[in-house]
Amino acid sequence: MPMNNKIRHLENVALSEDGREVIIIDQTRLPGELHYIRLSSPEELYLAIFELKIRGAPAIGIFAAYGLCALAAQILNSENFHQRLREYGEYLNSSRPTAVNLSWAIQRLLAIAEAHKDRSPQDLLPLLQQEARAIHQQDVSMCRAIAEYGKSLLRENIGILTHCNAGPLATSRYGTALGPILLAHEQGMQLRVFADETRPLLQGARLTAYELQQAGVDTTLICDNMASQVMKNGWVDICFVGCDRVAMNGDTANKIGTSGVAILAKHYGIPFYVLGPSSSIDKNCQSAADIPIELRSKEEICSKYYMKPMAPAGVKCYNPAFDVTEHNLISGIITEKGIIRPPFRENLEKLMSEAEWEGPQSE
Repeated sequence: MPMNNKIRHLENVALSEDGREVIIIDQTRLPGELHYIRLSSPEELYLAIFELKIRGAPAIGIFAAYGLCALAAQILNSENFHQRLREYGEYLNSSRPTAVNLSWAIQRLLAIAEAHKDRSPQDLLPLLQQEARAIHQQDVSMCRAIAEYGKSLLRENIGILTHCNAGPLATSRYGTALGPILLAHEQGMQLRVFADETRPLLQGARLTAYELQQAGVDTTLICDNMASQVMKNGWVDICFVGCDRVAMNGDTANKIGTSGVAILAKHYGIPFYVLGPSSSIDKNCQSAADIPIELRSKEEICSKYYMKPMAPAGVKCYNPAFDVTEHNLISGIITEKGIIRPPFRENLEKLMSEAEWEGPQSE
């Protein structure tokens, strides 16, 4: 089915018409079922992020912005509206610690509320909704620009390896790491993509392979531990991955297993690029040491996708959701502003000094 009709213009997150609910595609039910759910309570919104019903750093940011708007609409007559709005923001922000877009989007809405605290909640709500929609539309524009810059690195019949999922489901429209692939394919370029399955939650198998197959891209799904062999065979010419946070020295956090792909790519002399919007750059994060890594439950390793547990009862498990790829393994970081190359600190600081830059202000 054509990409335009099936995936790229599919709204994975939206604010309901009455502004009191957020509507999302439940990504935990893909690829078997395309199912929309409506969420309204703080607990539902929190769990949607925590349980990965909505995932991908940019998509989480958009979702959180809409979620805060939905909650604001429900407390318009509250005497302590601003306090409750801040508390809701803190609650949603606590759902996942690694992706900086979550706190960035929430802070943008809370800043609007603070700047207009003299207005009534009824007058403030349209301003919050306007800001949330602006965050969404900015991501659409950023994804298209990222896709264009990334496409400039591709050529006919190139082999690309990607890890986890950074397509339209994780962002908006083209996506980040998948954006150049989808755009190039849409414009008639022949490509070969190798998608890591991305254990333990299989985002590569369930989501990336789904998106690429629906788009008609030549896609081969591989287990994570097959990446080395595929590279050794000479089938991979470039690696594209997404990111959840970028430190000022160029270290980047992405789905667990990304750093291993980068190490392999370095060994085989394959360029390794990280793609993401400038909102993923955290100026208060100087290096990998400052990036919090989310730890998740042992059930994701032992039993989640099995009919019966596949590990002995009581075995200890270590389940980090992300890892950090050091800057010396990265060929370039592709944002909507262009391709940033080493020295990363100098060039990231230059990017942030631009007047129009609106990156996160995390604490």
